[in-house]
Amino acid sequence: MERYDYIIIGAGSAGCVLANRLSEDADKQVLLLEAGGKDSSLMIKMPAGVGGLISKEGPQNWGFWTEPEPHLNDRKLWWPRGKGWGGSSSINGMIYIRGHARDYDQWRQMGLPGWGYADVLPYFKKSESLEGGGDAWHGGSGPLKVSKASAANPIYSAAIEAGAQAGYPLTKDFNGFQQEGFGPYQLTIHDGQRWSAARGYLHPALDRPNLTCLTGVRTTRIVVEDGRAVGVEIHDDKTGTRRIVQADAEVLLCAGAVQSPHILQLSGIGDPEELSAHGIKVVKALKGVGANLQDHVDVCLSWVCPKPITAYSMRKGLIKTLGVGLSYMLFGKGPGRQNFLESGAFLRSRPDLDRPDLQIHTVLAIMQDHGKVAVEKDGFTFHVCQLRPESRGHVGLKSADPLADPAIFANYLATEEDRRAIREGVKMMRKVAEQSALDPYRAEEYAPGAAVQTDAEIDAWIKRSAETIYHPVGTCRMGAQGDPMAVVDAECRVQGLAGLRVVDASVMPTLVGGNTNAPTIMIAEKIADAIRGRAFLPAEDAPVYEDGRVAA
Repeated sequence: MERYDYIIIGAGSAGCVLANRLSEDADKQVLLLEAGGKDSSLMIKMPAGVGGLISKEGPQNWGFWTEPEPHLNDRKLWWPRGKGWGGSSSINGMIYIRGHARDYDQWRQMGLPGWGYADVLPYFKKSESLEGGGDAWHGGSGPLKVSKASAANPIYSAAIEAGAQAGYPLTKDFNGFQQEGFGPYQLTIHDGQRWSAARGYLHPALDRPNLTCLTGVRTTRIVVEDGRAVGVEIHDDKTGTRRIVQADAEVLLCAGAVQSPHILQLSGIGDPEELSAHGIKVVKALKGVGANLQDHVDVCLSWVCPKPITAYSMRKGLIKTLGVGLSYMLFGKGPGRQNFLESGAFLRSRPDLDRPDLQIHTVLAIMQDHGKVAVEKDGFTFHVCQLRPESRGHVGLKSADPLADPAIFANYLATEEDRRAIREGVKMMRKVAEQSALDPYRAEEYAPGAAVQTDAEIDAWIKRSAETIYHPVGTCRMGAQGDPMAVVDAECRVQGLAGLRVVDASVMPTLVGGNTNAPTIMIAEKIADAIRGRAFLPAEDAPVYEDGRVAA
């Protein structure tokens, strides 16, 4: 039987971090399992390829669908999730955001010591190499290269100026002193190339003799004996055969907020009622597995642009489309270097909130249905994303077949506060779009359109058009000792089982206020120290919140 010290399930953001950090110990044998393939596609390397990667199922995208969503006209929603080296960091929009400092203090207040903002900041800095060097909030020499927005398109700066004209604050750094306001994004792009977790963490470790990477293998179950995870059963897609691989130290489940709970359930770890309903023997009863699903719901407000300066004109027609690819492939130049969303905002939908609950992405295109619908017009879009949903969904089983997709029930907009927040966001961004700074770039409103004005009309439009913006978390959440719905403890160890941890976005107890890739990498960096028996990095109390309160 094949034997390793550590088996890592999933070469996504967290799995790549663990593969690198654990294989730094030359006396430890590490196996990384990935159902997809390597990250060799030009579409992954080229930032402009993001639209093609997200919009359709393929070698890099699992292409899941939710169950019918009762508060969104019973629509089944498209859920792209990364497949292959880098996971979702190889298909995402390359926005580097950590969330608000108070998000992490909230985790600490939920009984999770070591997860306050001052505790996690050192790990954000350890992972990061910010263009221009580090400072009190940023790292300057980490594996994850982060650049500052650099595209010269005037719509980005006009949107920021329009935000100020509408009465909102400005900020230079969403990850620094002040998150709230309009400003430029930081990007996981380096020298015009996507800098995924695979690029930053996995590739530098591939030559280590103690790291083995298998692709095209799906984990069908975790093998548990006498209360301890001792290995995994894997299905080889190339041969159609299954075999068991042994883990002498730990099994580390890093398959993401959809597939980590699914693999646990297939292994008999989860809610006994659901497992029994599918004929799966209960190995460990944990009712929280698959519960607590949270995600950022999003709507796209779009305007036609009277100038030929957006993504449509840059790539209009076959010749221009081929030209973008060839210019990038041969010379590393041109629009292929861009992700087409370099500015945005974090805003409060009502003034009494203690932190922003809305995120805005400014996109140089008219976006419809994740880019699945091509709109042949120049234009720009404000993505309006509700950051702190009260609604909770779950991930469950469709069948006991380990190769079948899981059942995803996001339960978007189940509460009135969630509906109010995103409705208010629509009104706020319409006000921003009316400002004079955008006059040269704004023609008619494409979506929702002039006919949608009243609250009832806005709500109806949201129900028929809202989608995910790809940030599911919480389905194997961390919790304090005695919490009946917690799946893992503060060091990501599965409750009541030895030798098994979950390390990915599924362990977040609450959704952070922003994109989730950087927080997932931070979690993996921190837990890598726990696995290796190292002391956690000391807390840093120098940075302060925007109201002047010291982060402690």
